[in-house]
Amino acid sequence: MSHKGKIQLTIIFTAPPDTVEEGDRIWGSHAAWMEKSHYRDGDKALLIYNLSRGPELSNPVDPSSKPTGNMNYVLTEVYETQAGVADHWKQGSENWQDFSALVKWAGKCKISALPAGGPVVYSLW
Repeated sequence: MSHKGKIQLTIIFTAPPDTVEEGDRIWGSHAAWMEKSHYRDGDKALLIYNLSRGPELSNPVDPSSKPTGNMNYVLTEVYETQAGVADHWKQGSENWQDFSALVKWAGKCKISALPAGGPVVYSLW
């Protein structure tokens, strides 16, 4: 199913080695909270939730380059409309028990983000 025109939120957290254990804990909590709290239908529907993780490489476009020791966490969420992204941030700050832990942990990471979401330009199947 194509998601062209839907709204995608993507954040990449590059975490130092001494923060990986806490990152794993936070993302486990996040996934469980997302499953319980987010809409599955309507204009606020969460269509895709993916969290992947893997080592940061010394050359990010060469898969055979040496790892830096840091861990990349890549969060991708796709919503039916911008209303879903707004609802996500509202719910997170109001009712996810680990929101403040995420903020504290993220302060130790390098972050690249499209946190307000952007329209999906290309989407296959």
